[in-house]
Amino acid sequence: MDFTPTPEQAAARDLAARIFGDLSTPERLAAAGTASDAELWKALCAAGLPGAVEEVGLLGLVLLLEEQGRTTAQVPFAVSCVYGLLAVSAHGSTDQRARLLPGLRDGTEVATGAFPARGGAGRVRAEDGRLTGAVPWVPWLRDATFVLVPAGDRGLWLVRTADAGCEPVELTAPWRAGRLVLDGVRGERLGDGAGSGRGGGAAEVAYDDVLASARTAFAGLQAGVCAGSLARAVAYTNEREQFGRPLAAKQAVQLRAAEAYMDTEAIRVTAYEAAWRRDGALAYGTHALTAAWWASEAGRRVVHAGQHLHGGVGADVEFPVHRHFLWGRQLDAYLGCGGEVLAELGDLIATEESA
Repeated sequence: MDFTPTPEQAAARDLAARIFGDLSTPERLAAAGTASDAELWKALCAAGLPGAVEEVGLLGLVLLLEEQGRTTAQVPFAVSCVYGLLAVSAHGSTDQRARLLPGLRDGTEVATGAFPARGGAGRVRAEDGRLTGAVPWVPWLRDATFVLVPAGDRGLWLVRTADAGCEPVELTAPWRAGRLVLDGVRGERLGDGAGSGRGGGAAEVAYDDVLASARTAFAGLQAGVCAGSLARAVAYTNEREQFGRPLAAKQAVQLRAAEAYMDTEAIRVTAYEAAWRRDGALAYGTHALTAAWWASEAGRRVVHAGQHLHGGVGADVEFPVHRHFLWGRQLDAYLGCGGEVLAELGDLIATEESA
């Protein structure tokens, strides 16, 4: 395996780093509160970054999401790319791709997904093309123009948010979430009538691919959140002095930071491997679960370390590191917490070995 970015992936990553770094500043985040940053979203779309994901693949998206995570930028980039652009391009019908992809590329359409997996598909029933049920919270639902909804049979349905009920929900992280309520809403089955994309558009294969892609992408986002938290902790402990010496000179501080660095690298490399395998059309279900486990377990440790190394300052909501803590804690349970993901991974390995 080779995780070296292609020239296109490296260029997209560098452009994303510059845009996020310039526009997602602590001052702008503080001014935005829990709202999304419409100006930042326009800048990302004007630069062509959502559309570039089709070319740079899931590994390229992971690299872009790392840059978003470093600054905790409040835009629906991850959900629109995973549940919209990648899902439709891989599993949509010819007509769906023609209708939806242009808007997803230029940002006039914003997608999200009615996951998490645990109980998510069982909460919604599909009958004669109409969906009934509710999903407790959906990230960035209030920004989305359509939502990808898994039904009880693991089929994936596209629903216009204007046709569904959306009740605002505030999460640990400012993800503009909402409770999705479906009361006989007409949906459009993803890939209906088509044999395109990965796995020929089969419902279960599409569901598994979208969920695994989402877990991989959000692991990449968590790697960025952790890297940003650790960078702030390193800068703070090098500047803050105690008894005439920087805090960073203390061995206990160095060890805590080193452990956080190793955890962050484990999240990153497992996300890279899962994404690389998907882009190469290789089996990657267990690899996506492995990345999700590291993102949950190690991600929680890293953002706690970032808070701890800041001392009392870390609890100040006017100090930027608290945003990494909130995002890290939100991400450590999204799409399954560590224990749930580990159980699912064990079941999948057992199933593969018995096949």
